[in-house]
Amino acid sequence: MPWNNLTELLSQLVDFAVGKILILVPVVVVSLIAIKIIMKLVDRMLGRLPTDETIKTLVRTSIKILLLAVAAIVLMSCLEIPVTSFVALLSVAGLALSLSIQNFLSNVFAGLQLLASKPFKVGDYVDAGNCSGTVYEIGLFYTKLTSVDNKLIQLPNSTIVGSNVINYSSQTHRRVEIKVTASYDAPTEKVKQVLSKVVEDNPLVDREKPIMVRVNNYQDSAIEYIIRVWCANEDYWTVYYDLMEAIKPAFDANNIEMTYPHLNVHMMKN
Repeated sequence: MPWNNLTELLSQLVDFAVGKILILVPVVVVSLIAIKIIMKLVDRMLGRLPTDETIKTLVRTSIKILLLAVAAIVLMSCLEIPVTSFVALLSVAGLALSLSIQNFLSNVFAGLQLLASKPFKVGDYVDAGNCSGTVYEIGLFYTKLTSVDNKLIQLPNSTIVGSNVINYSSQTHRRVEIKVTASYDAPTEKVKQVLSKVVEDNPLVDREKPIMVRVNNYQDSAIEYIIRVWCANEDYWTVYYDLMEAIKPAFDANNIEMTYPHLNVHMMKN
């Protein structure tokens, strides 16, 4: 009878479903417990590492996703579902996803590299990615700088990693370099003495480090002198501008001419 066949079919389906559920429930429970235990161990290990919290979060999330994927594969195997097709599907999906978010991933890994290598920290003044400014924030995707005129510069981390980074704040002292020209008529020793006196009168110049006042170059219409002194990092611009402002009055007081481009015109009579 058709009715008997239908009853038998339903009975088989129930038996099949009950059997699968009896397999499914323990596997799911064991998998969740195992994942929870492993994540606790991971959290304990990460807590001991002196690593940035952003890196810890990313590592924790990645491990959890990996464990869930493994649990899904184990579950499919227990239910006798072909795993090969699922793994192939995951591979294709992963490839498509990685291509679509290539720039995103590039910035993420660049951010991790910056956080790990620490070429600069918040508060440092740096040149990076053809931009200059004080580091305001180091994120996983972007690094923010504030320029000297208080503009916010947001640089992708991949741009920073792919460029030269100059950190002006990494050392306690910084060298100030100034070049100035004087006429050939002024004796070089006199010019050097005047410039040395300008340096000596500046209280922010570090006397324990080398001080250099020398002839640097012979130009077409002037002699170029160079001043190199050291000061505390935070005093750099103060020392630079103080010296620049003091040189001209010192030259005037000693009758030293500061040269500039000029043109002499001679009128000839027939």
